[in-house]
Amino acid sequence: MPKDSNPQSKKSKESSKAGDNARPNKPGKPAKPRHAAAAVDALTLLEADHREVDDLFGAFEEARGDAEQRDIAVSICVALKVHARLEEELFYPAIWPVLDDQSLIAEAMVEHASARDLIAQIESGAPGEAYFSARVRVLGEYVRHHVEEEEEEIFPQVRKGKLDLAALGELLARRKAELMIGFAVSNPVLALS
Repeated sequence: MPKDSNPQSKKSKESSKAGDNARPNKPGKPAKPRHAAAAVDALTLLEADHREVDDLFGAFEEARGDAEQRDIAVSICVALKVHARLEEELFYPAIWPVLDDQSLIAEAMVEHASARDLIAQIESGAPGEAYFSARVRVLGEYVRHHVEEEEEEIFPQVRKGKLDLAALGELLARRKAELMIGFAVSNPVLALS
């Protein structure tokens, strides 16, 4: 019998290729992922989001062709919408009591509103149209400024506070997964607008 002609072997390989990480349920026990993500604290999760979106802005600059630019622009918009929701719904309210300078949250919220305006303009445009690339670049500049303020002014104050950053990180990770699922099953350009 040839190596790959075993139907069970073939099925297992296809499942692995499809990213099936769940094990079959044992009676009375829920399935657990094979590679459970390690717990990450809130600041580490947010910093990872910052690096991811910065990489996307870099990829946009290097993109060749309208289709690639559009795909990257959509990814940027989705990532920023999810990230802003995490911060506004969960992170900012949780860190408010430990901040020495709470006006930083007001500034961050204004920056989010400005980003949302540009995101809406990007989503309603298309590569090749007037100002499309300029809007993405300006959004990148806004985001880099916002990230710098968060990481240099807000995060150090949070680290000094007595917050359970691991628990907050778990909450952020769960909410992020929920929001990303929403984008996967709906129109990502219109979701959360």
